[in-house]
Amino acid sequence: MKIPLQKLIHSDGLTIEATVDLSELEQQNNDIRKIGPVNVKCESLKQDGLFHINLHITGEMILPCARTLIDVPYQFDIQTLELFSDDQYFEESDESDIHKIEGEILDLEPYIKENVILEIPFRVYASEDQIEENALSSGDGWSVMTEEQNADKIDPRMAKLQSLLNDQKNENQ
Repeated sequence: MKIPLQKLIHSDGLTIEATVDLSELEQQNNDIRKIGPVNVKCESLKQDGLFHINLHITGEMILPCARTLIDVPYQFDIQTLELFSDDQYFEESDESDIHKIEGEILDLEPYIKENVILEIPFRVYASEDQIEENALSSGDGWSVMTEEQNADKIDPRMAKLQSLLNDQKNENQ
């Protein structure tokens, strides 16, 4: 999302809505498996020699479940304010919240990407329905058993020992 600097300077209260493709975030190592088109509403205001850019970013990304690693849709809705300066003498420092505009075009895409990455939660969990849909019931050498199927089964080699123990209990009573 690029805005010409002259448009920012000459228009007071500029509002722009756009859809941004951030699919390149899927290739980075940040847990985003898929991200759809991101809707961005940008409102700008020039005040005290600074451009106040208010961004409203909405969209949906697919993240892995922390328990099962199945795909979990995660919707995000981000409100952020970014400050920019076009002053040629402005020195941007690491601790400053003010960004310098390089050249004649303000590219907001890096700031949109940064805010989307910061919005990724530490963990997401799939719903019980999603887990049951994607759960495996059997595999190579194993299967899921119910409580009834897993009733106490006596090893045939130990059956005689069990009968002796039962006889001993009956004698003691």
